[in-house]
Amino acid sequence: MSDDIGDGTGFGDGPDVEEELLEEELRQAASLLDPVPPALLQSAVDAFALRDLETRVAELTFDSLVDAIPVRGAAAAPRMLTFSAGETVLDVELTDEGLIGQVLPPAPARIDILTGPYPAATAEADDMGRFTSTVTPSGPFALRLRTTDETVMTEWLRA
Repeated sequence: MSDDIGDGTGFGDGPDVEEELLEEELRQAASLLDPVPPALLQSAVDAFALRDLETRVAELTFDSLVDAIPVRGAAAAPRMLTFSAGETVLDVELTDEGLIGQVLPPAPARIDILTGPYPAATAEADDMGRFTSTVTPSGPFALRLRTTDETVMTEWLRA
């Protein structure tokens, strides 16, 4: 029994040496018997690398895969996406040839196409907010918009 004086509840006393040893043994057993999959660990590291406390998150407000009304006899249409973060709107069209978009209100900006912790490609928006890229994202992707005033990051989507 410990000579420490606590409040009698057992909560304020802190762990003793036996508890710490048991916890360490349990951690070792878990790491041997049920290790974290390497892909999950890499995803966690990649997500941590993307953090930026000043970045606003743009919410997906329109996705043509979900929100559009299908037209009978129409050829496969490009996927249209709209993201909003306050007054900033990002309209994007995903095609087989790449990505086309516009930032509203119109302003010059840099758009990073993210497929992991580092940009797969970068596009520059002109004074009208228009941009293009020859990279068509595949798998999970997000867009990071950087203007002189702010940084906005879209939700992650699957292409």
